[in-house]
Order: sequence, then structure tokens, then C-alpha cells
Amino acid sequence: MTLMGASVSYITSDALVKSIIDRYNKQKEEQQQLVNPASEVKFWQREAASLRKELQYLQECHRQLMGEELSGLSAKDLQNLENQLEMSLKGVRMKKEQILTDEIKDLNRKGNLIYHENLELHKKVKLVSQENSELREVYGKQNVDGANRASQAPCTVGNGYDSHAPIHLQLSQPYPHNIEAPGKSMKLGLQLQ
Repeated sequence: MTLMGASVSYITSDALVKSIIDRYNKQKEEQQQLVNPASEVKFWQREAASLRKELQYLQECHRQLMGEELSGLSAKDLQNLENQLEMSLKGVRMKKEQILTDEIKDLNRKGNLIYHENLELHKKVKLVSQENSELREVYGKQNVDGANRASQAPCTVGNGYDSHAPIHLQLSQPYPHNIEAPGKSMKLGLQLQ
């Protein structure tokens, strides 16, 4: 089956729509001059027949582009079809390449941002590490000084046995107030156990 003689031509959907609109506008102008319902019916019948032919043609082109119903085509028709497919494939590859290039650029940009954020974080970690070292030095000296002062204390309390054993202190009960001896003061005592 050959399409439009020896060559295969393809109508784009934009061109098809434009041709339909142009025909409609032309017929509309003619109808305004002749307001006749019979002529309007004929216009729509012609338009429907024309659209059926175009639809059939487009379906046939689509099947051929899909590699179906190629038996009636000549070698020249097949070459034209192959060229059309190669051009379509080239367009698809260019679009795919553009999308991949854009994605690579975007990923590189994000990678650079992450790299700079990483550098900033390393600087912050280094700064915090230096601050921690300085704090350890300051608090380390204070702890050593505090330990030295404690070992040199002038008076210490011991239990007489073990210098590291806990010391238990207990309050004793106060003596009751005696009305008879108002001059005596109350004594508190501590007992060591």
C-alpha cells in the first residue's frame, strides 16, 4: 500500500487542525452569503468525509512508523520511512541528551554546595575541638590546684582507722529545760561512730 504516490509525507497535528479551521472559516464566509440549511448539511458531510480520509491516512502512517503493514511499500517509500524514523530518533536522542546534561549540571551544582557545607562543618568541628582542648587545660589546672589545696588542709577529720572510710555523725538529744536551773545553757553534742 503506497501513501500519496511514491513518497511518504506526514501531516503534523498542528497543520491538520489549521487546515480544518481554514476550511471551516472559508465555508462560514460562504454560508453567510447563502444562508441555506441544505448547504450547511453538505458542508458538514464533506468535512466529515475529509476528516475520515485524513484519520485513515494518519492511522496508516502510524502503523507504518510502528513497522506494520509495510508489504505494499516500494524501496523508495521504505527509504523515506527509514529517514523519517532516523530524524525522529535523532530528535529523541537530542532531547534525552539535553535532559541528562541539565541533570548533570544540577547534580554538580548540588555537589559543590555540599562540598562547601562540608568545609564549613570541618572548620566548626576544628574550632569546637580547639575550644574543648582549651577548656580541658583550664579545668585540668583547677582540678589539680583543688587537689593540692585539699591535701594541704590545716585540719582534717578522721575516724582513727581508715582515712578514706566515711565518717558518720549523729546529733544527740538536747537536755530538757529545767525550770530549777535557768542559768544552765543547753549543750549539743556530736557522737562519732
